[in-house]
Amino acid sequence: MEELLRQFSPITLAEMSGVKLMNRTDTKFVTTMPRLMELLSMALGDYYAQDIDGERNMLYDTTYFDTTDFAMYREHQFGHTGRQKIRFRTYVSSNLQFMEVKTKNNHGRTKKKRIEVADMDLAAPEKQAFLAAHLRFDASTLVPHMHNYFRRVTLVNRAKTERLTIDTSLQFHNCLTGHDRDMGPLVVVELKRDGQVFSPVLEMLRRLHIHPHGFSKYCMGAAMTNESLPVNRFKPKLGDVERIIVNEL
Repeated sequence: MEELLRQFSPITLAEMSGVKLMNRTDTKFVTTMPRLMELLSMALGDYYAQDIDGERNMLYDTTYFDTTDFAMYREHQFGHTGRQKIRFRTYVSSNLQFMEVKTKNNHGRTKKKRIEVADMDLAAPEKQAFLAAHLRFDASTLVPHMHNYFRRVTLVNRAKTERLTIDTSLQFHNCLTGHDRDMGPLVVVELKRDGQVFSPVLEMLRRLHIHPHGFSKYCMGAAMTNESLPVNRFKPKLGDVERIIVNEL
C-alpha cells in the first residue's frame, strides 16, 4: 500500500486547514485490504494524500472513557439521539495528544470539540473546565474503557470539499476486562464531506460494491471485548464484520 500512496499528489496539514467542512456529514464503509487497493488505484486522479514529513500512513493511539455504568455505550446501543463520546487521541508521529468530546445530534450531524493535552489526568483544572462546558456526564464517574491502535490514510478531493479517512491494522484492548482483539484485514473508510456536495469516491465505492456500514470503533471494540455489555442493536454489524474477517483470512 505504501508504494501506491506515494503515487498520490501530497497535501500538507497547512493546506488541509482550509478544508473546514462546517456543515459536515459522515458516512462509514467497511471493506478489506484487496478492495482498498482497488479503491486507491481508482482514486489516484481525484484525490491528494495527506503528507506529514514524508509519512502518509499515520499511527493513531486512542483511549475512550465512559461512565462506570457504560452510559455512553448504552446510549449508542439503544439508538439515542444526542449521544456523546469522550476520547484521548494521540497522533504518534507528531506526539500530539488531544482530549475530544463528540456529540451526534438528532439530525445525524457530528460536532467535535477538543483541546490539546499532555496526559489523561481528568482532575486537571483545564480538563475539568472543558468537560463542564461540553460533556453532559459527570466527569467524576468517567473511567478508561477502550484502547485502540490503527493506521490512518487521509485523502482530500481536488475541490477540497471532503476528506476520506482510511483506517487499517485496527487493534482493540479493553482496559477493564483485559481482553484484546486484532481486526486483521478489516478496513474502515469514512467519508466526511461538506453537506451533500458531489463526491468522486461514492461512484468508486458503488462500483466496488462497498456499501455504507456504520462502525463505531468505541462501540464495536467494546462489544467484542466485554461480554457483560448489551449488543442487540449491534448484532447485524458484528456479524458482517466477523464474516469479512473470516473470508479474508
